[in-house]
This record gives sequence, structure tokens and C-alpha cells, in this order.
Amino acid sequence: MKNKIFRNIIRSLLILFVILIILGGSYTWWNAASPERTCASCHEISPSHTTWTASAHRDISCFKCHGTALENGWHSLSEKTRMVMRHIQNKPHPDDIRLSEAQIFETMERCISCHQTEYANWLAGGHSATYADILLDETHNTTEQLNFDCLRCHGMFYEGTIPDLVEPISQHGPWSMKDKKIADKPTMPCMTCHQIHSKGEPAQRPDYSSPNNIFYSRNMENNSLGFFIRNEKIHFDLANLPTPVILNGTDTVQTPADLVYRLCVQCHAPSVWHQAGSHDDRTPTGVHEGISCRACHEPHSNYQRNSCDKCHPGESKNCRLDVKTMNTTYFLPSSENDIHFVSCDDCHENQIR
Repeated sequence: MKNKIFRNIIRSLLILFVILIILGGSYTWWNAASPERTCASCHEISPSHTTWTASAHRDISCFKCHGTALENGWHSLSEKTRMVMRHIQNKPHPDDIRLSEAQIFETMERCISCHQTEYANWLAGGHSATYADILLDETHNTTEQLNFDCLRCHGMFYEGTIPDLVEPISQHGPWSMKDKKIADKPTMPCMTCHQIHSKGEPAQRPDYSSPNNIFYSRNMENNSLGFFIRNEKIHFDLANLPTPVILNGTDTVQTPADLVYRLCVQCHAPSVWHQAGSHDDRTPTGVHEGISCRACHEPHSNYQRNSCDKCHPGESKNCRLDVKTMNTTYFLPSSENDIHFVSCDDCHENQIR
């Protein structure tokens, strides 16, 4: 009797061992195999796979960014199981499978593993503001009441609404975060401005045998850039973003030809009357009219302290003064002459101010 029980135990353990070997081998093969034979074989994934094959990330395996079914324990395993069951049962499914905000944050952590310099610059700039930084700002909240449009730029991946995030919805505080878990999360993660699957070429060494052609062979496009529209839940390519008509009084302002301006102005936008400098608009007028945002601002950190040197010599040829010492907001934050809208008359009417 004991021998029979012992044999049954041994047999069960062997069967369990074989099952684990099969599952482990299958799991390893799935993560190592070409996406065409795994993820992309499902029609739900094929649109994302198609764009990935033409992107700068096409040599990077899917799970390097998306993680594996076991990476987040029971949560990710159950999620993937539900996707498979829905597929097998042929139940209705969304045309485009999208990442949740929690998954956006997880993917962003994987972005950092390769793009550490970009992350460090982003962290030091204004676009790394958290939900608490934005939604609990007393100066803003007493001036303008929080509303649904806040999430258009600050929290575009959030799946709820402003009342789900903060209370009270009033110009009278004190305010507090209702969703404590998200208070220290960034409102503008990488995917705010970047399409991960967008068309692009992987970086490669230039042809050193023709050094004079290195400059001309560089890719000058910004294919990875695209603005995520919260209402549509998709990224819009820069070429498809509108360029607003900006007015300076009754005159139409020459807006920058750089497509990146179209991206910036989606959030740094003027009021409904389209006047330059209204609301959070920073469209250059005056002496800097037509200059792109990136001419002065570093793309991830927004740092601009070295920007004058890009265009101006040590001393102006006209007034023999260092433009960096002129009374503008570049020199003094309290200056009445905003660097975005400064004109010749601001400094040269009668005397240098």
C-alpha cells in the first residue's frame, strides 16, 4: 500500500515536472521568437506591429518595452489570460489595444533604461511636474477653478476626471489629492510628445570614408514626435497638427515654420481670441518673431541659458552692448520686457532700460 502511494507521488511529481518544463520552454520560446510568430500573429496586435517594423525601435523585442506576462505577477498574467480567452471566444474587442496610464508609467521606466540622458534632462525641466505639483498649486487654483480641460495637457492618460483626482473643485482650498497613489506621478510622461511606434531609422555610424557627406546624411526629421489627444486617445503626427493664427493686436504674427512649434502650441496655447502672450502662449513676436521654440529651448530640459550665444555675438553690432545683460526676462525674471515679445523699442526708446 505504501509503495503504491509512493509510486503515485513520484508519478505526480514527474508529471508536474514535465508540465513545468513544457510551460517554461514555451514561455522562453515565446519571448525569444520573432513577433510575427507570436504577438503579431493576433490580428488585434497587427496594427501596432506594422508601425513597429518601420520604427527606430524595430530591432528591440516587444517585451523589452511591454514586459512579459509574468513580469507583474498575477496582475499581468490574468490580464494576458483574459486577452487570450477573449480572442479564442471571438468576443468583441476594441479595434486598437491601448496602454492604461499605469502601463504608460511602467513603459516609461523601460524608456529610461536606454534614454538616461533624455530622462535626466526631462527630470530637471518643467515637464516633469507631478499631479500634486499641478493640481494642488494654490496660486493657480485661487485664480482659475480646476476643470476637465486641465487633463488635456496635465494628465492626458488619466482614465478618470478632475473630480476623481482632487477636492474640492472650487477656488477656495485647501485642496487635497483624492487619488493618493497618483500624487507623485508625472502628468507629462514620455508618451505625451513621443510616439514609440512611429516611423524612424535606428541610429548607425556614418560613412567615415566621406566625411564631407556626414552632415548631409543625417536624418533631420522628428518622426518620433506626436501629440497625444486625450479626447481621441491617439497620437497625432506633427504634420497633422494645426498651426493656429496668432495675432498681435490686429496684425497676424509670423509663426515658426518648425513643425515642433505645432506640438508646443497645443499646450502653450493662446486664449480664444488668439492674442500672442495670452494664457500660456509663448509664440515669439517683436525681434524674435518667427524663431522656433527649439532655437532657444533644449528639447527635454527646456534649458535656455545658452540660447543667446546661438545667434548673438558677444556684443551687439548696433549698440555695443551684451544682449544678455539687457533688461529682459532672460536677465531678470521681474523684467517688464518678456524675452518672447521684446521689441527694439523696449530697449532703444530714448535710453537702454
